[in-house]
Amino acid sequence: MPVIIVNQTFEPWSELQQQTQALSLRPGSYGASNIFLGTMRDFNEGDDVQAMTLEHYPGMTEKHLEAIIEEAKSQFDIDEALIIHRVGPIQPAETIVLTAVWSAHRKAAFDANRFLMEELKHRAPFWKQETLQNGSTRWVEKNTPG
Repeated sequence: MPVIIVNQTFEPWSELQQQTQALSLRPGSYGASNIFLGTMRDFNEGDDVQAMTLEHYPGMTEKHLEAIIEEAKSQFDIDEALIIHRVGPIQPAETIVLTAVWSAHRKAAFDANRFLMEELKHRAPFWKQETLQNGSTRWVEKNTPG
């Protein structure tokens, strides 16, 4: 049940390969993989955004994400799940989040990964502060619709 919080850019495909090996997911032991990558946009709420700082509560954030993975495992027939999430300063086009699910069948993998992302967006303790093109900053008060 890996949850990884990183404070620097990460290469999602390399991380995915490393974590797949670390989880001992043997090729052929699962029939479906579903991967979601979320990247930073350069716009939000009608404004140009030049950067973002993502804050979290160390320890508490990981526990929330671990609980979300456990819920996914109890609700969907999946073998394993992974969440890697950025914190700190982030630039447009950089990867913010990677979620991955492995399962025997595609439906469970798709449904579980959507569950991971929706629950993460609504329950995990992350706070976003955007730096707008004009140099001003603002806290993001609500998530954009899925």
